Amino acid sequence: MYTHGHHESVLSSHRWRTADNSAAYLLPYLKPGMSLLDIGCGPGTITADLAAIVSPGPVTATETSEPLLELGRAEAARRGQGNIEFAVADIHRLPFDDGMFDVVHAHQVLQHVADPVQALREMRRVCRPAGVVAARDSDYRAFAWHPELAELDEWLALYLEVARRNGGEPDAGRRLLSWAQRAGMTDIAPSASVWCFATPEERRFWGGMWAERIVESDLARQSGRSREELTRLSEAWLSWAASTDGWLIVPHGEIVCRP
Repeated sequence: MYTHGHHESVLSSHRWRTADNSAAYLLPYLKPGMSLLDIGCGPGTITADLAAIVSPGPVTATETSEPLLELGRAEAARRGQGNIEFAVADIHRLPFDDGMFDVVHAHQVLQHVADPVQALREMRRVCRPAGVVAARDSDYRAFAWHPELAELDEWLALYLEVARRNGGEPDAGRRLLSWAQRAGMTDIAPSASVWCFATPEERRFWGGMWAERIVESDLARQSGRSREELTRLSEAWLSWAASTDGWLIVPHGEIVCRP
């Protein structure tokens, strides 16, 4: 189960993502003419960026349902990016032939799936022998922020609880190397990077997004907490965003594997 759901507060953060701020580790491996599979494309901003880089190579973007694919289609149409096809797919059983793609990519996906090792096996299967399998996931317990508000500690504990109850692993970033090894990968380049939110504009974006998400998204409904409790956490995010010395990082693990 996808813990966050698809409330506008969730989608706003997804639309903020670009190849530069979310897939920089992969960009040196990309060349025009490559075929690329983007798993869990969401609203398609990263997908469209990657498609522009590998153009005229074909890109296939997947999501778990047809309505979710409409978000990616709309972004591709908005940009006039014509080399992207869209398909419904389960990462545990990808509906593609062996060795079909030069690049197989998943951003913030493995932390939400039931069996990330099987997912990586499937990503490996559909990748060409000389291609690359790439994944990037955040690591929630490694988030760091200032000022240290007790309510944000509560928010983190709540998120970890709900995500794991849904069968996910919110500390996926630190586990990517281990999962890739268990999936049979031997040529693995691990790395890490962070998102940092410290300017007034960045704090307004991140704090405001989470202030709304914690009370309005699927996470709120799954939490089992009262509206009053969630509102208190929401207000803490707004308090953090208003701090002139507010600072927050979201660490990510990354892997680039040669099948």
